[in-house]
Amino acid sequence: MRRRDFLRAGLAGGAVLGGLPALSRGERAASVALIVDPEDPVASSAAGRWAIGELRSALSGAGVAMLDRHDLRDVPSDAACIVAGGARSPMVQSALAGSGLTPPDVPESLVLAAAKLSRRPATVACGPDARGLAYALTELADRARHAARPHAALHVETPVVERPANRVRSVMRQFTSEPLDKPWFYDRGMWPAYLDMLATHRFNRFHLAFGLGYDFLRHVDDAYFLFAYPFLLEVPGYRVRAANLADEERDRNLDTLRFIARQTVARGIDFQLGIWMHGYVWHDSPRAQHTIEGLTPETHAAYCRDALAALLRACPEISSVALRTHGESGVPEGNYAFWRTIFDGVARCGRRVEIDLHAKGLDTRMIDAALDTGMPVNVALKGWAEHQGLPYHQAAIREHEMPVEGRSGQGLMTLSEGSRSITRYGYGDLLRDDRRYTVTHRVFSGTQRLLLWGDPAAAAAYSRAFQFCDSAGTDLMEPVTCRGRRGTGKAGGSRIGYADPQLDPQWDWQKYGYWYRVWGRHLYNPETPPAVWQRHFGGSPAGRALESSLARTSRILPLVSISHMPSAACDAYWLEVYWNQPMVRESDPNPYTDSPSPKTFQHVSALDPQLFSSMSDCAEELLQRRPSGKYSSVEVSQWLADLAQRGEEDLRRAGPLRPLDWRRTGIDIEILIGLGRFFAAKLRSGVLYSIHERTGDRPALEAAIRTYKAARAAWASVAACAKGVYADDLSASDKISNRGAWADRLPLIDADIAQMEERLAGASRSTDPAVAAAVAAVLGRPRREPPACNHEPPRRFRPGEELPLEIVHRGRVTPSSAVLYYRHVNQAERFQTVTMTAGSGSHRAVVPAEYTDSPYPLMYYFQLTHGRGSVTLYPGFSGDLLNQPYFVVQRG
Repeated sequence: MRRRDFLRAGLAGGAVLGGLPALSRGERAASVALIVDPEDPVASSAAGRWAIGELRSALSGAGVAMLDRHDLRDVPSDAACIVAGGARSPMVQSALAGSGLTPPDVPESLVLAAAKLSRRPATVACGPDARGLAYALTELADRARHAARPHAALHVETPVVERPANRVRSVMRQFTSEPLDKPWFYDRGMWPAYLDMLATHRFNRFHLAFGLGYDFLRHVDDAYFLFAYPFLLEVPGYRVRAANLADEERDRNLDTLRFIARQTVARGIDFQLGIWMHGYVWHDSPRAQHTIEGLTPETHAAYCRDALAALLRACPEISSVALRTHGESGVPEGNYAFWRTIFDGVARCGRRVEIDLHAKGLDTRMIDAALDTGMPVNVALKGWAEHQGLPYHQAAIREHEMPVEGRSGQGLMTLSEGSRSITRYGYGDLLRDDRRYTVTHRVFSGTQRLLLWGDPAAAAAYSRAFQFCDSAGTDLMEPVTCRGRRGTGKAGGSRIGYADPQLDPQWDWQKYGYWYRVWGRHLYNPETPPAVWQRHFGGSPAGRALESSLARTSRILPLVSISHMPSAACDAYWLEVYWNQPMVRESDPNPYTDSPSPKTFQHVSALDPQLFSSMSDCAEELLQRRPSGKYSSVEVSQWLADLAQRGEEDLRRAGPLRPLDWRRTGIDIEILIGLGRFFAAKLRSGVLYSIHERTGDRPALEAAIRTYKAARAAWASVAACAKGVYADDLSASDKISNRGAWADRLPLIDADIAQMEERLAGASRSTDPAVAAAVAAVLGRPRREPPACNHEPPRRFRPGEELPLEIVHRGRVTPSSAVLYYRHVNQAERFQTVTMTAGSGSHRAVVPAEYTDSPYPLMYYFQLTHGRGSVTLYPGFSGDLLNQPYFVVQRG
């Protein structure tokens, strides 16, 4: 139907149509008519057509026919109506004319609203672009799929107006294991379903990554797609190939990649290709089936340039290329000429393609080389090292990564382990306000890769954190990332790691459907209503209890990550299947090589040492009675114990977990509860043992042994829960701490406890009352009174001008002193401090003008002292641990 004919049919000027039934709650119509203007470019886009198909499929699954109509006069009188299209289309504007709604003119935004068509209501679904319309229609489809009465679900009682909080909402899937990853890569039945799910949950970028199977090209067993180009295409002018790879298989790989890219873009999702490895020679690797032939150092850069350009031309759906330029790329750091050649390959493809640079080892010279191509450049920062911490960016990086004048890395890593060490595990110095590149935050998989995660409130907080200092969003490594890495994958095994085949879903990602739902919807809108995530478990009291249990226990491992970081590397420190670090003696071998010396449990630094103290420091503060105000291991222990206890209570309220998806969830929750109790007990044991180390006190040692045995019992419960459910080998690499499973860790725990018990013979009770008081404090429930004060942070500051700050106290007793901690949003710098001036019910301080004369935003917090024994931080953490514990002000 032509637009002018449609307008004549009765919608012009807000007129209404007759004969259409109301789409009201509880009513059942014979069919649903989807009315679309055939000349609407938004509705006729690929993503629009796909979303219409999703709605049709959802209704068909519920036994409801969906009628496609362009001419309103052809709509049956008993059909309910949905009007869909671009927000600017005359049909949609006319339908909304009487509603008082003005659709936002923001990319990817959407409106769902009731509109009067004749004398009965209908539903309008629209957006300013294809993604916005697709999100509106898939929200209706999602409602219909999860509703007992689909027609009622399509009725929109309250208008829904949403816009994206994060411009980039990306999921990364890695190919790192030929036996575990080839099946899903070639599975053309899997990809449409997987991408449907991603688009429905509003992820707008898919990152398919090759070359992450190894960090360094030594002892390579599984080289498939490691140096990706010769596994995908033949480059004219070069005789480069992967040995033992048939041309037919290579061509199949490219055809599969093109299929995946087309399917991705058809759903309104950007397709990003990750080429993470550019080295091509495997050292000491006699078992590698595929080696690279025909490439020399002289042709290396040019071949990679031409291969990348050819690949981008062969796959025009690729809109972004992710590259790492530090030494783990196989190219020595500082080789700017090589990377300029690679970047030129992007420029030669003939269209606009983003260059996404992994931040580790990155410097201004490398960024400028990418910018010189004229292509858009994004820098992907590491969020929480290679782990997942609490939903804020750590106030400081570990001392191990702080710059040291004159320090230089070795081998391939001269920059990232030298002058650019600050970029290894945080945002470093890359968040200047005057930057010419965009910034995203990449979340690695070191904290949780097998067990289900799902915490809606935390996901909302992370969503806000990914907007830090005008960041564009995030790239999440999805669950099961790294399984089978470094040649540890086994053919025919479960990628999830289940020993019980009944627990395996058809495709691995289906176990984690709730993960994708919670992350995707909250990255798009942190204010997503509960009804959206409650659909997954059905919204019943039992389902909500299960949701609550999972949310509480999902907070456990991120809390451990931020407060206790023996290694920032995800292939060394794997919290889910923790390799026990001893307290009595350093282990040999020791996977935690980047821990401070002595490399024992109680001396480990927090990932954020500015706000969290180590167990050793906590013991010293207790013995000296000089609290710093930092969050102690005893406080973290209590938080973990409380989360585990409340998670267990909610799990009991959920009752029998009969659906398979519920059973899988319940098993993972039980394991998380056990892990929470393990770390809660071991952290207290570590503080107690530190007291004993300093004083020789026997009661402290006895208490350390008791609590360590409680931790051991918790770990044994985890091993028992996992037995027969998960496989005995869950390897995510060939490192000792990334192999095996939970039961394998018990001997290490037992050995450490035995060594601790050996010290009892030489221990005696201390006569210093401070020691007994310290032991009692560790065993008791810590109390930290929230600060009774207010502070209104300035909206902006002017560089080169003083920045006055004031904190106003609400309580009857004001702090005896207050200290302002401030620094630029630059992790290469240390915090400055100034003692604040007391006023009438307030404290004031000024950030000097010379300090504000900087291209960086400012961050700050306050340390408040009430007498000798009470020091706290403001704003600090809220009770749910989901806020940013400092203030940030950007330049005006």
